[in-house]
Amino acid sequence: MRHAYPVPLPARLVRTGRLTLVPPGRENLPDLLRLKTDPRVFELMLHGVRSEERVREELEDDIDFWAVRGYGTWCVFRTDTGEFLGIAGLMERPDGRGVAMRFALWPECRGQGYAREAARAGLEFGHKAGLERIIAVAWERNQASQHVLRDIGMTECDAFEYRGRRMVVFESRR
Repeated sequence: MRHAYPVPLPARLVRTGRLTLVPPGRENLPDLLRLKTDPRVFELMLHGVRSEERVREELEDDIDFWAVRGYGTWCVFRTDTGEFLGIAGLMERPDGRGVAMRFALWPECRGQGYAREAARAGLEFGHKAGLERIIAVAWERNQASQHVLRDIGMTECDAFEYRGRRMVVFESRR
């Protein structure tokens, strides 16, 4: 499915070899609803699969976060087709651990390097924006996400239990 994306302030738009990362706007709500209510994508994310109401709240929060911080979570599109692939970017963790890298793309994107490409772009953007330390959290059994985090230069630094699962914390320092 082809999706149009608006052209935001150039400093917030990120392009990689194959991807365009765009701060979310209200026009992205239909894509975000499909993504965040899909258990194949969000079951293992912090707070799990979202309700429609929660997706709407998170979109408003993301828009506000960008306005205040100058960084945040992007909607990820294939540059050549405009296809919505998912989200990637930076968020303040609600548990106080710090600013965290996150990414959630459609399962059909796995094995194509899109998550790695988007995560690397987000990490670089965050450090250029002045963030000294960026973390990421992955379930210990999610080897694919851990591989992405290691591949973009993040190192394991901590672990904790969450809902009966061991979570591994990675970090990147500028």
